[in-house]
This record gives sequence, structure tokens and C-alpha cells, in this order.
Amino acid sequence: QVQLVESGGGLVQAGGSLRLSCAASRTFRQYTMAWFRQAPGKEREFVAAVTRNGGGPVYADSVKGRFTISRDNANNRVYLQMTSLKPEDTAVYYCAADRNPWAASATNSLNEYDTWGQGTQVTVSS
Repeated sequence: QVQLVESGGGLVQAGGSLRLSCAASRTFRQYTMAWFRQAPGKEREFVAAVTRNGGGPVYADSVKGRFTISRDNANNRVYLQMTSLKPEDTAVYYCAADRNPWAASATNSLNEYDTWGQGTQVTVSS
């Protein structure tokens, strides 16, 4: 099973930017990949997902137009570029891989992802 390690989190002021990175332990080109986040006291929520070939990105309404998901299959990495950050974006961000290889589309359903990283903290100050 592929292992995922996130990095790039940190403390940033509102309006700032961060780029999160997720490194896979081996090739993951056959999997749809996604980012989720979980704020203290809240359930884990979908942020963005991208299909195995980098197409069909899907975004949560709360981040649409501000966040961009991308992937580099040659280097087994998936990224989340975050701009115009808001205090409500503060959360632990998790990278996840779809349970079904060769899935045709990206989904926002948490139950469709069965491989998770350990998370990286993003804190946005006002």
C-alpha cells in the first residue's frame, strides 16, 4: 500500500499563500488523489481532488478560486497551492488516495479514500 507524507504547512497571515506537498512512497499514478482538512472540533472535510492524469479537478465551494490542486506523477507528488488564505482555512491538511485504482473521476466523498498521510498543520492568523 502506498504511504503518503505531507509537508509545507505553517503559520501565515490572512491573505498569504502556502504550498502543500504530498509525497508518495511509490508510484501512485493510477490513483485519484485528494486533500482534506480537519479543524479542531470539526469533522474532516473535503478540499480538492484530481484524477490520475491530472484532469477533472474538483474543489469545495469554500476554496474554489483560491486553491489549486496539481500532481506530478513522474515524482510521485501531489500539491495544493493555497492563496488568499483566511483564518477559517486553519486546519490540519491531509493527503489521501482513492481506494479504487483507475477511478474515472475525482470524488469529494471521504469514504472513497482509504490511504491517508499524517497531516500538516496550517494556521492562518487574522
